[in-house]
Amino acid sequence: MAVTPVLEPCGDAAHPDCGIRDVLDRIGDKWSVLVIVELASGVRRFRELQRAIDGISQRMLTLTVRRLERDGLVSRTVYPTVPAQVTYELTERGNSLTMLVKQLADWSAEHKDAIGASRELYDHQNPDHQIR
Repeated sequence: MAVTPVLEPCGDAAHPDCGIRDVLDRIGDKWSVLVIVELASGVRRFRELQRAIDGISQRMLTLTVRRLERDGLVSRTVYPTVPAQVTYELTERGNSLTMLVKQLADWSAEHKDAIGASRELYDHQNPDHQIR
């Protein structure tokens, strides 16, 4: 019987948990997930992404796609036109995330009502809390 080792809390860059945390921070943020979901449908131009992702600013979309590109999840292609046309698409690594993101989205949809009810009950039982 194999036992999964317990990891000590991350305290330095060499700790095995630090790399996991860094990756999860990137792919777990709200905008990255939405960009990945949108690009799972295919190649998109910058403005198409911006129109498809409600509430994202131009600056935040720029930062998000640059971070995803840096991580090797998104590729950016610039076409030599005037003005320059830029497209974004998921890399093979980025595509490998789509099934996980879809499972997370499906789980969220399945449990959103129950989670909402739990929040309401907690708020009712703890009226002075500051948790949101």
